[in-house]
Amino acid sequence: MKTELFSYALPPELIAQTPKAMRDASRLMTLDKTSGAVGHKVFSDLVSLLRPGDLLVLNDSRVLPARLLGEIELLLLRDTGNDKWECLVKPGRKAKAGRVFSFGGGELKAEILEVLDNGNRLVKFSYDGLFLEILGKLGEMPLPPYIKEKLADSERYQTVYSKAPGSAAAPTAGLHFTPELLAELQERGVELAYITLHVGVGTFRPVKSEYIAAHVMHSEYCIVPDATAAAISRAKAEKRRVVAVGTTVCRSLEATGGVPYSGFVNCFIYPGYEFQIIDALITNFHLPESTLLMLVSALAGRENVLAAYAEAIHSGYRFFSFGDAMLIA
Repeated sequence: MKTELFSYALPPELIAQTPKAMRDASRLMTLDKTSGAVGHKVFSDLVSLLRPGDLLVLNDSRVLPARLLGEIELLLLRDTGNDKWECLVKPGRKAKAGRVFSFGGGELKAEILEVLDNGNRLVKFSYDGLFLEILGKLGEMPLPPYIKEKLADSERYQTVYSKAPGSAAAPTAGLHFTPELLAELQERGVELAYITLHVGVGTFRPVKSEYIAAHVMHSEYCIVPDATAAAISRAKAEKRRVVAVGTTVCRSLEATGGVPYSGFVNCFIYPGYEFQIIDALITNFHLPESTLLMLVSALAGRENVLAAYAEAIHSGYRFFSFGDAMLIA
């Protein structure tokens, strides 16, 4: 299957630059994964769209303020242990092995240890105190490249249930939830469970190969706790729906089979894939020729998804990280 089959034209003005004033006021398109039928709702309507007994699985990863600006720009991608991180660096010509760069007037120092095969750098940080506290003080939120406006409140690029720091990008489907909406869902009889998948910047990269099967999927660190695995096992045994909040949750559960797990996953899901764990998906609208668009196409059919996207464009939906949402069921 060719990558170009997952292309579509998006008017730039539909790329959401800022979040809605109220998280759950975003629009919600419903897509029947069998018939392709489309409906138009508001995200808070999710209470009536989910069923009592549904298991809603969410990703509790928290975005790190992972962009450091100084003589060079560092974007922290992956913690490799012992204060060493794989980083994106700009400009790369300055970041040769052995160079040391300072941030915050020397509060944080970064030594370039190695230029990796993929062009990223292995960086060793030195500091006094707690690394995450210093990063929180000196770092900036790593917004996607298509967002040009500065974010007034950095918490709007975090889910309300985020707690495990480690992501370089937000699990954006979860940005629409409020504590009140989650409480309403539980009152309706929807069960909540959590996984952790630390989202990498590879999530924004389009597939470059001519054929999607030739694409090498990026790896991300994932944890499926015992309690979540047990909840999934019960739901499957009782024939209750497992509803993934976001492609990150979908990849985590499909890659691990929904059993307890801690480690890296690189599950590439595209049409032809047979889902083993999830039955429904809450997700945002994704970039053309991206692995995420291919994933939702595997669940609902490429033709159905692209027709739904065409309807969303016609109806003025907001796209990408701060945009509107879709429920595929």
